Amino acid sequence: MKRRDVVDHALQRRAVLSDLYAGRVSPLDVCDASPYLKSAARRLGVETERTCPVCRKAALHEVLWVYGEAIGDADGTSRTAAQVTRLAAEHPDFAVYEVEVCTGCDWNHLVRTWRTGTPGTPVARRTRRREA
Repeated sequence: MKRRDVVDHALQRRAVLSDLYAGRVSPLDVCDASPYLKSAARRLGVETERTCPVCRKAALHEVLWVYGEAIGDADGTSRTAAQVTRLAAEHPDFAVYEVEVCTGCDWNHLVRTWRTGTPGTPVARRTRRREA
């Protein structure tokens, strides 16, 4: 899968953690993963060898989210890396968001974003039911 326009959010992550460690924000401010995000991390994410920077107990999971009109009903859903690769082969430009999640304390942060897809592929069209 070809990645374009990659943005790494490590500096922002470092700033958030610095504020947490300095007491400028509380763990409740940064540990706010939704049940849906935690479920996606467990089911579709990859468990890393890194431990959570907040609770320092649980392993972090990385999960991918895809966004874009070109991918039709897959827009706004979590996907495995293999599923993202298949989408990229079949659809034009769309965005991928990689999020790290602690399923123990609910820490979550955007790790990186990028664009991918197959240029020249026709855009998927959404069909809408007409209301009578």
